[in-house]
Amino acid sequence: MKAVLCKAWGPPESLVVEEIADPVPGPGRVLIGVKAAGVNFPDTLIIEKKYQFVPELPFSPGGEVAGVVEAVGEGVTGIKVGDRVIGSMGWGGFAEKAVAEAGRVMPIPGDMPFDVASAFVLAYGTSLYALKDRAKLQAGETLLVLGAAGGVGIAAVEIGKAMGAKVIAAASSDDKLALCRERGADELINYGTEDLRERIKALTGGKGPDVIYDPVGGSMTEAAFRSIGWDGRHLVIGFAAGDIPKLPLNLALLKSGSLMGVFWGGFLRRDAKVTAQHLKDLFALYTSGKVKPPVTKSYSLEQAGQALLDLSGRKVKGKVVVVPG
Repeated sequence: MKAVLCKAWGPPESLVVEEIADPVPGPGRVLIGVKAAGVNFPDTLIIEKKYQFVPELPFSPGGEVAGVVEAVGEGVTGIKVGDRVIGSMGWGGFAEKAVAEAGRVMPIPGDMPFDVASAFVLAYGTSLYALKDRAKLQAGETLLVLGAAGGVGIAAVEIGKAMGAKVIAAASSDDKLALCRERGADELINYGTEDLRERIKALTGGKGPDVIYDPVGGSMTEAAFRSIGWDGRHLVIGFAAGDIPKLPLNLALLKSGSLMGVFWGGFLRRDAKVTAQHLKDLFALYTSGKVKPPVTKSYSLEQAGQALLDLSGRKVKGKVVVVPG
């Protein structure tokens, strides 16, 4: 089979595509013929040895795939050859075939296209866990989403609206904000041309947001946290800007505010029962039409490095995918 390989730690340009042996599913594992693989921010980190988990070289990046089951390992039940599924794994997805643990493989709703399915679980799972379990977002509260036009950002916008919040979407261009408006954002902030703090103040009547969803980091974090409402919750999702911010802790004291880390991958391994319920909730939101990943571009295996460059360069709107075929 063909696979994108990381053979030495480095930038996306160092990735290669080669023919390698087909993987074989061991006990408790499932072999998936990959129809599409989601491109996510952790994929840009793992190839440079900057992520929480470090695979052995060589490996294929890609932690989320959709496709058809081709084989099952010993002890696997409830999954059979021919099933249309989503599979989640830390890496291995940018290839024509991928192996996933059976417990992290789930059937796709009948009308869900493979590209949409491959862009669904990580972004929307992260956002549901962040808003529901960590922030405990309530109907009527105000949610500010930074980096709102990215994969997890759009997911937060859609899930926040489905939970009954007023959603303020902040992004770096009017083009990106148009997608946020299309996906349900109530108010928009272009922090490429507008002062973030002044716009937050104007849009919230000086009260500030109840919840801040922050996958950006960098200078945006402190500006947003200085504007948070009383007893507000600031969700730390990631650092797409590249810089990990350092906040003066007196800001949390003055607003009785909370900084909340969101590590969905860790949550997956710690609470299988709640994770399973989350996935049911997400598919229910999808079938009801309240959420739908906007897949804006597809890349071939040979273009996987460019997909990661576009993502890390913040040139992507919505979700992009790698399509082996």
